[in-house]
Amino acid sequence: MSMESSDQGATATNPAVARAVYEAYVAKDRAAIEALLADDFHFTSPLDNRLDRETYFRRCWPNSKVIEGFTFVHLVANADRVFVTYEGRNTDGHRFRNTEILTIRGHQVVEAEVYFGWSIPHQAPEGRWVEGSGESSA
Repeated sequence: MSMESSDQGATATNPAVARAVYEAYVAKDRAAIEALLADDFHFTSPLDNRLDRETYFRRCWPNSKVIEGFTFVHLVANADRVFVTYEGRNTDGHRFRNTEILTIRGHQVVEAEVYFGWSIPHQAPEGRWVEGSGESSA
């Protein structure tokens, strides 16, 4: 696949590539996501340190079986990166919010960085914190 000829073209196309990745998870479409992830793809999260493509599919792809859907809160392109904040829904009703930075080249994701958010509803009441999280109560 060819590289985008300009940042403007990439900025317009990359969010569509990002959306397609999440749609593949929801559809449990392994062939679709394999086509969207570059051969030199790497995945990093608080639990995973720069996994290669093969390890990603072995460790992470099985999670697709419990993914019911994603609602995008932010989907922002900046050159070859797409910043995605979403609210995810699992088949058991659990909801969560994460942010990911996807680096996309030639219509494929080459790097994914995941930053875990929180469960929905939030565990702490609004304006408060989770007790025992390091802050002393006032």
